[in-house]
Amino acid sequence: MIQLSKRLSAVAAYAVPGGALADIGTDHALLPVSLVQRGLIPRAVGGDVNVGPARAAERQVASAGLAGKIDVRVGDGLAVIAPNEVETITIAGMGGGTIVDILNGGAEALAGVRRLVLQPNVGERLVRAWLRDNGWKLAAETLLEEDGLWYEVLSADAAADPAEARAWNEALYEGFALVDGGPPVSSDVLLLMGPHLLRSPAPPFEAKWKAYVAKLDSLIEQIRRSDSPEARQRGEALTKERNDVSEVLRWLSM
Repeated sequence: MIQLSKRLSAVAAYAVPGGALADIGTDHALLPVSLVQRGLIPRAVGGDVNVGPARAAERQVASAGLAGKIDVRVGDGLAVIAPNEVETITIAGMGGGTIVDILNGGAEALAGVRRLVLQPNVGERLVRAWLRDNGWKLAAETLLEEDGLWYEVLSADAAADPAEARAWNEALYEGFALVDGGPPVSSDVLLLMGPHLLRSPAPPFEAKWKAYVAKLDSLIEQIRRSDSPEARQRGEALTKERNDVSEVLRWLSM
């Protein structure tokens, strides 16, 4: 029986039970093998753009005796699946920009998909913005730490129609205040820090963002050593972001 890492376990927890799944960038196919072994999904597709990882995935699937239930395919992004073939798509362990590129490049393959489970290593706000702007409902978020690194897992459900998606995202990103009577949190901050995570901040949330502020402090100090207009502009943007995050942490400590 495959034992998943803490990170992949968090991704697996959001798979639609009983529905077929596609794991994009599957590498060694650990996620689909584990889900099929446990009887949580009946079948899966493991896709990878590189032949080497795909062959490693095939060996993993064969070793588990699941060649009849997990199909490993070589291809770019969502090109490895057909419309209405799966109910869940997982994309984990990539940058947020890469995940967005994959989603933008495979619109047809999203037909029939009920849930996207996305775990960007960086650039989480890019992924949240894509979901909001493309009619998906960000339904849940998980924040976890593993081996000294922070990970966020985003689970988004397909909306019945554009009106439902619009109403969901307006409620999620507009008018939320950390405390009664306090100022509303901007949509930019919600995209950065996570609207669900910010509404129910657990201890890891504060630890992650305190470390983030410290990182920004260091970057800002480095940038100040340059006199170029580009560096000045970058420094101003980072300073605003640093102050926004610090303000959230201040409100949460009250």
